Amino acid sequence: MRLGPLEILLILLVILLLFGAKKLPELARGIGQSAREFKKGLQEEEKRDEPKA
Repeated sequence: MRLGPLEILLILLVILLLFGAKKLPELARGIGQSAREFKKGLQEEEKRDEPKA
């Protein structure tokens, strides 16, 4: 299932209404930090799983 531009716009509008314009930058920052930590964890997991040669 793919989201089209209209669906994405509706989702963003609902988020804006739920959280308000003042909270959006803080919310986006938190999501970005979470994504970076997740990616960092995945990279560490890959390093641990590499066979020792």
